[in-house]
Amino acid sequence: MEKDAMFPRFLTGCIAAFGLAAAALAAPADAQSLRMGLGAPITTLDPHFYNTSPNNVAAFHVFDRLSQRSPEGRVLPGLATEWHPISDTTWEFTLREGVTWHDGRPFTAEDVAFTLERAKNVPNNLGGFESLLRPISKIEILSPHKVRLTTATPTPNLPGDLSFIAIVSAHVGRNATTADYNAGRASIGTGPYRFVSFTSGERLVLARNDAWWGPKPEWENVTVRIVTNIAARTATLLAGDLDMVEAPSASDLPRLRGDGRVSVFAVPGGRVAYVNPIYQQGEGAEPITDREGKPLASNPLRILKVRQALSMAINREAIAERVLMGTGVATGQWLPPGSYSYANDIPVPKYDPAAAKALLAEAGFPNGFRITLSTANDRTAYAVEIVQAIAQMWSRIGVETQVEGIPFAVYSPRGARRQFQAYFGSLGNPSMEAGLLLRNLLMTVNPETGAGTYNWSRYSNAALDEQIAKALSTVDDAARERLLIQAEHMALSDVAFLPIYQFQNIWAVRKGLRYEARADELSFAMGVHSVR
Repeated sequence: MEKDAMFPRFLTGCIAAFGLAAAALAAPADAQSLRMGLGAPITTLDPHFYNTSPNNVAAFHVFDRLSQRSPEGRVLPGLATEWHPISDTTWEFTLREGVTWHDGRPFTAEDVAFTLERAKNVPNNLGGFESLLRPISKIEILSPHKVRLTTATPTPNLPGDLSFIAIVSAHVGRNATTADYNAGRASIGTGPYRFVSFTSGERLVLARNDAWWGPKPEWENVTVRIVTNIAARTATLLAGDLDMVEAPSASDLPRLRGDGRVSVFAVPGGRVAYVNPIYQQGEGAEPITDREGKPLASNPLRILKVRQALSMAINREAIAERVLMGTGVATGQWLPPGSYSYANDIPVPKYDPAAAKALLAEAGFPNGFRITLSTANDRTAYAVEIVQAIAQMWSRIGVETQVEGIPFAVYSPRGARRQFQAYFGSLGNPSMEAGLLLRNLLMTVNPETGAGTYNWSRYSNAALDEQIAKALSTVDDAARERLLIQAEHMALSDVAFLPIYQFQNIWAVRKGLRYEARADELSFAMGVHSVR
């Protein structure tokens, strides 16, 4: 692959933007205010409607969880001060006393019970938290500050799973709709910040909750701005209009790291980017065609050799080096090395276009076929450039590939309706273990259990489902890890989906600040501190 063919043209614009803005870095903002720049839009303030990182950034400033995660991913107390198992299927949670909602009402176990029911039944949600909560079969309020949760099967990860569920108030939420949360009327939490205002696609404004039970945040006022253009994000920081940005331009990182007015903080992330073939298209989807545009009689992506060919045709190392420029690491799985349930014996798939072309011929497609690869153009940095690179690679083995880049607000509902042929996406994994992706992306869709929440592809493998269920219900950590690794091998040997790279989570802040870089990629005002 020639470097010029892979290198995104617009990155030269990023470098130019850096040069124009470098001399303009303003003095620090008001010492009591913090301005943060997100790289993707906040699409809802309903904390249970759509589980995306920007939405969780908004939610977790306003709402607390029973448990919470450290920057490294460890499970810590939150609104629950402690928990312990009564049996393999029963847990008791002791709740923090003296906590109040932003309207002054006391937090109690009634709010927890209400939340756990609401979060799995939000009307018209685009992918929430059902898979985490469906195992809970019974909720008992033992006292105002103690709840007992019973699960249908052993669920050893339950305390960690609850770190993703924002606790909302029963007295406000019982009659509230998603629209009420988006308007701020129901955005009354117990968290470190209070809701002030929200302009969709532009900004979220917050004010410190001085009655919060946790350590007092340094910043009295926080403005979260949406800056989806990666060059503009860096330029806005350098112009002094933001104090912190996430995912700065990769081309700017060497200069940012050498600029004494800016500090860069990075950590290996839990998010993986992948290509997912659609096995069962939904109504209104355009079929895959032959090279002349005639619809094929059946979906070629259902054939293992075709999926193997498409995977072998992707030069992951070149994408990581030339497009991502070190901000991502090529992978053949979905966890960073050293993580619980990381499989040491699963390598990065070998790039072999000749073998890929031969596999296509063996599968009955010596002349290839025509396909569209879709992605959101305002969600993941360099997504369109990566899809363009993959399209070139696939075209070289005879799979003529058209690129479709669309706004995330269009991409998500179309994906949920399976109106793609294949798509490039990513999934965050703040649990830092293999089960979350297996359960949400690859298990057969089952609304009763919540399995397959993000299984847009409609991949279904009964043997894999059984293996995942067995792993997730195994209490012993070492035994569960072995079962999860076996499930990874099963999924990847079937090329259920095509992992491409693991994210590096990167933030840039103005001089005088530091950020507690997080493996879950979330940008928290609570983690930004003045350097004393």
